[in-house]
Amino acid sequence: MRGRCGGPFFVKGGPVFPPLIRPSGPPSPARGEGRNYRADSRARLGDHRPMPRPAHLFLDRAPSPLGDLLIVTDETGLLRAVDFHDFEPRLRRLARLHYGDLVLETGPAPAAIKAAFARYFAGDLAALVSLAWATNGTPFQQAVWTALTQIPAGQTITYSELARRAGRPLAIRAAGAANGANPLSLVAPCHRVIGTDGALTGYAGGIDRKRWLLAHEGAL
Repeated sequence: MRGRCGGPFFVKGGPVFPPLIRPSGPPSPARGEGRNYRADSRARLGDHRPMPRPAHLFLDRAPSPLGDLLIVTDETGLLRAVDFHDFEPRLRRLARLHYGDLVLETGPAPAAIKAAFARYFAGDLAALVSLAWATNGTPFQQAVWTALTQIPAGQTITYSELARRAGRPLAIRAAGAANGANPLSLVAPCHRVIGTDGALTGYAGGIDRKRWLLAHEGAL
């Protein structure tokens, strides 16, 4: 099964990425900012009911060693989507799919969210685990995305194992499709799903990015 994490796009002749920054020291304990970003994290915690439609969606950008990240949050500061800058059309397509005609407005993401991504790329591999997120999707998609968040950094699983963890062990192709529709790159780490033979199968951000991320996490 060769699912394509993040969708059916590939980067041709991927960029040259900077050297890895290996983890050092224990994970940072808190996100701070005095706001409760866990207030509505039903999807991350396994409650797969459809989320209420947000009133606003804001698009911000943050630097990373693999190119700028696109970060979508709602008016409460809850994370709704993450992708790489070269896949902005895909991000907007998924936003329309999940939220209809709600326009992506330009606006800042909470500082705590951007700081968590910076810490992850600096070597704090647990920095993204505490980020609360919400997105719409089918119950099975939500189950797959939640299962992705439960793969520890430094480990990988196969598509068949992903299907099992999502509660439908025979639905390997459906698990691959849900993996491919993942709107939360890095936070729901679909780069940690590999082929049964250990091959680094399709990744929307490009195989070079997938290899870099797995090496950064110590899985390669």
